[in-house]
Amino acid sequence: MNTAAEATKSLETFAADAQKSMSAQMEKMSKSFEDAAAFNQESFDAMVKASNMYVKAAEELNAEFMAFSKQTVEDSMAAAKDMAASKSVMELMEKQAEYAKATFDGMMKQATKMNEMAIAAAKESMEPINARFTAAADMVKTYSA
Repeated sequence: MNTAAEATKSLETFAADAQKSMSAQMEKMSKSFEDAAAFNQESFDAMVKASNMYVKAAEELNAEFMAFSKQTVEDSMAAAKDMAASKSVMELMEKQAEYAKATFDGMMKQATKMNEMAIAAAKESMEPINARFTAAADMVKTYSA
């Protein structure tokens, strides 16, 4: 009888330990699913934020390009009027050379400005996504430990 009681007690202890272990594993798994869902939501939010930043930057670049284009047309018209008022061929050639140099310099400055704007926009719009990659790496380290 003693062995039957011991076997029953041992079986009850084993069942209780198994239930505790199972409960602990289920809690961990549930927490993992919650963490994954939260992580995915934060990643989606980061993508939306990055997209909005990109659209804003594209609008700013477009506005800058349109303003430069408008100014270029106005400058061209003024230069054409000035060249038409030339009193000699030599004066016309000097004005044309000055206009060509000024136009080239202006285009180079504008290209540099727009390139800097584009690079800054790319960096800024990638920040939320880079933060998510960092968070993913941290999450992997947490679950690996």
